[in-house]
Amino acid sequence: MSDERATGSAIIRLMQGVVYREHDEDSWLTIERQGADIRDHFATIGVDVVVDDVEGYAYLRSRPEVDGEEPLPRLVRRRSLTYNVSLLLVLLRKRLVEFETTGSEGKLVLSRDQIVEMLRLFLADSTNEARVVDTAEATIKKAAELGFLRQLRGQPEHWEVRRVLKAYVDAQTLSDFAGKLREYAGAGTSDE
Repeated sequence: MSDERATGSAIIRLMQGVVYREHDEDSWLTIERQGADIRDHFATIGVDVVVDDVEGYAYLRSRPEVDGEEPLPRLVRRRSLTYNVSLLLVLLRKRLVEFETTGSEGKLVLSRDQIVEMLRLFLADSTNEARVVDTAEATIKKAAELGFLRQLRGQPEHWEVRRVLKAYVDAQTLSDFAGKLREYAGAGTSDE
């Protein structure tokens, strides 16, 4: 494939979503080799190419608006997340931090049951077990659609937590969310 076609292909793959080194080696190598050209391409439309060489992923992010400048239309859509999806992403990010701090290497893989159990504590005080599981499964599905979870081949009950989650849920978000949960728990006990 010519350099021009390879660059075009890598640009298109970035526009489609996150590019992972392990799953799209050709695009990844092109992003590494032609990084300046690809960044220049996206810079003209107000988009940054974010590359994490250590974790092996690249994605697009809209540049912040500059005061006094007419903003460009957004290429990268903002997604409004439900409480359950936001909660799951924060819980998965926390689990990823724990996984990494224990010195574990490789991929964090969780079973459906483990994820359901993580969510169970925070789902509305439902005594209906089937409803809790259905809600958790819908939340898992949405997190997978967003690219933060990937179902393992041949193991439909197991999910890989994608490391790109680290770029979306940072340490500040974890801290803020933990504070909100403490406030929520405090409010619940003061009423009793």
